[in-house]
Amino acid sequence: MIIAIFIIMSILEPRRFLRAANMRGMFIQLPEYGIMCYGMMIAMISGGIDLSLVGIANLSSIIGACFMLANGGSPVSIIIAVCLSLIVGLCCGLINGFLIGYLKIPAMLVTLCGLQLYEGLGLAITKGPALTGLPESFSMISNGRFLGIPIPFYVFMLITCVMAFIMRSTVYGQELKFLGTNETASKYSGINTVKVTVMTYAIGGILSALSGILISSHYNSAKSNYGSSYTMLTLLIVVLGGTNPNGGEGNVFGVMLAVFVLQLISSAFNLRRVNSFVATFVFGIILVITVLISKYIEERKEKE
Repeated sequence: MIIAIFIIMSILEPRRFLRAANMRGMFIQLPEYGIMCYGMMIAMISGGIDLSLVGIANLSSIIGACFMLANGGSPVSIIIAVCLSLIVGLCCGLINGFLIGYLKIPAMLVTLCGLQLYEGLGLAITKGPALTGLPESFSMISNGRFLGIPIPFYVFMLITCVMAFIMRSTVYGQELKFLGTNETASKYSGINTVKVTVMTYAIGGILSALSGILISSHYNSAKSNYGSSYTMLTLLIVVLGGTNPNGGEGNVFGVMLAVFVLQLISSAFNLRRVNSFVATFVFGIILVITVLISKYIEERKEKE
């Protein structure tokens, strides 16, 4: 799909699609939802789902922005604001994990309510408009470059490597897959399923906060409804990347490739000036087709 899209757009829009400015734009936007996708991925592998990622991202960035506005734009205040945002994301993730793991409330219900709760808190803090006037040095997190490549892309690749290591080489990664495959069997095999569940949503909260930092740095402002379309996008990417919606299976490399596919499609739509509603419709169709194909493959495996 990546090769096909690249060839088609190189033929249709050779001057604009292959421009360095367009590539840099993709490398800035891609990490904003790409990092969230790993939070959605581990939630799905555990047999759950996390619909609150965007809400956590925006609330975390708003808290960090408030701290920077109150304490000036010194490097120390920016570092503290970033750490504060990550802590807020962690706390939101722990709340989700506690409700899902300890109280056994369905993940979809908890995270959907969490999305509304965190967005509501962000709206209450900002009173509606975006928080602007953030330090210019803060905007360099997303808008700065190293060797001509935007810094967010390096962050995304670093997170990709970390998540690949966690899933392949840690006890938690293996326990997460066992939990998603069969929760009851996992309990009887000695896995602390509650601990794994809480850790899963806590990690998702941290990843969401990191995405929120990149988004607010990109726009140099913070608002409660930034990235409102990212919830469906992360679902589509994770399923397209080979994660089983029923849990137990997921691949970091597959999700990373799916992120690139969706970014290329999004960039193609923007260059061709396709209506955003049409783009959303196409993404929805891709999601349905992917789920059907996944279901078909799963049924064939069971028969074999």
